[in-house]
Amino acid sequence: MTKHFKNQKVVVAGGTSGIGLATAKMLLELGGDVVVTGRDQKKIDALRISDPELKVVALDSIEKNELASFFSSNGPFDHLIITLSGAKGGGLFQELSIDDLREGFEKKFWPYLQTIQAALPFLAKNGSITILTASSTTARIPGTAGLAAINGALEVMVPILAKDLKPIRVNAISPGVIDTPWWNFLSETDKQATFEQLSTQVAVGRVGTAEEIAGAIVGVVGNTYINGSVIFCNGGLS
Repeated sequence: MTKHFKNQKVVVAGGTSGIGLATAKMLLELGGDVVVTGRDQKKIDALRISDPELKVVALDSIEKNELASFFSSNGPFDHLIITLSGAKGGGLFQELSIDDLREGFEKKFWPYLQTIQAALPFLAKNGSITILTASSTTARIPGTAGLAAINGALEVMVPILAKDLKPIRVNAISPGVIDTPWWNFLSETDKQATFEQLSTQVAVGRVGTAEEIAGAIVGVVGNTYINGSVIFCNGGLS
């Protein structure tokens, strides 16, 4: 396998599980020097045992002081990938708790922006920032208005940030329904029933995998002519 990321240092924020972890492992196989961050100590401890070649740092991206300390000690690096997630904000609008939606923004929107700002002084000028959003922004599925608001707020910033931060490239990957721990708030039975129902709205007829989205992220990070773009990787979700 060609080591496309040899001598390149990559930070994957929220990389201790799901899409973030799949991305970190793929970059490692491609020769990258990969650092992942996360706030779940159990996941961190397990990852240090199962994947000792990954550098894992405990970090809560909600805390600005922790972000500043991390990037200062981490030093210069080439690529920032943000895959932080939050489960709040879903539900039919007439039943949606505004407090839950506000928490959804607190757990995803603001940490993304804080992470980018904290990283900028240490990010290579020919480097990149790639964020993970969600296809709730375009799928128009009932019950996802709040999630669409959170992810849409991030996506609309992408082409502007690409100009504000040039020559650093800024892109987003917008996945559809992906089988990751994000869905673990449901029982296994309910999760499979949900996947089966949602699969009927996906052109490929199934939910996606973390590895498929990781491949899209790695492709965008490695392609130096993709900039200011939101890449949909959703199997044809509509």
